[in-house]
Amino acid sequence: MSPEAPVPIFKQDETKVVPGMGGNVKKILENFNHNVDSHFNSEEIKKIRLVDSRFNHHLLRMDEEPDKIKPFAFKNKKKFDAIVVSDYNKGFVTKEVATELSQFAKDSKIPMFVDSKKEDLSCYEGCIIKVNSSEWKKLKSRPLDCDFVVTLGKEGALLNNVMYPAMKTEVFDVCGAGDAFLCGLVHSYLKTGDLEDSMWFANRCGAIAVGHFGTYAITLEDTDVNIC
Repeated sequence: MSPEAPVPIFKQDETKVVPGMGGNVKKILENFNHNVDSHFNSEEIKKIRLVDSRFNHHLLRMDEEPDKIKPFAFKNKKKFDAIVVSDYNKGFVTKEVATELSQFAKDSKIPMFVDSKKEDLSCYEGCIIKVNSSEWKKLKSRPLDCDFVVTLGKEGALLNNVMYPAMKTEVFDVCGAGDAFLCGLVHSYLKTGDLEDSMWFANRCGAIAVGHFGTYAITLEDTDVNIC
């Protein structure tokens, strides 16, 4: 304990740096053998976690982010198989940009997947939208024309109010589980074109992610492992 204040003294053993937020989604999709054209805000955002190395126990998290983020400008309208948006509602994806992306996806006849913390999701018309249970409770508006997914942790996930149970697995760390679920949904849907069947693979990917410590970018090889 510190002699200066009633707080513990820590010794730094090692530092690990991994991509988070949209960067984790990009990495997982690349691990699933997809070519990804990615766009991120230029201002760096950091989530710094202090972890007890003996027990992998989170002690503290510090977030570093700018006061204002320059919004994304959608200019390079290439040919895509899908659009995937990790929208943390920090200012990079404005409602105007979200509306433009949604319209582009509709005009191009490609699916658009959205993981968003916005409380008003009406800008994502016609998209496949994923939120977690806490985001669902805060939601104020959503489009009528959309497929809506609510992840419920160990219970599984809802797709348009239909429950898809989660796979039973030991939960080690929930960091990045939503990213893994989203990428699993995208990957399976692009292969099968069946959103209902893709929910099972998405749940599998989420279950794999929570079995690893920290923000873990799952791979296709991981999905071949049986989970009971």
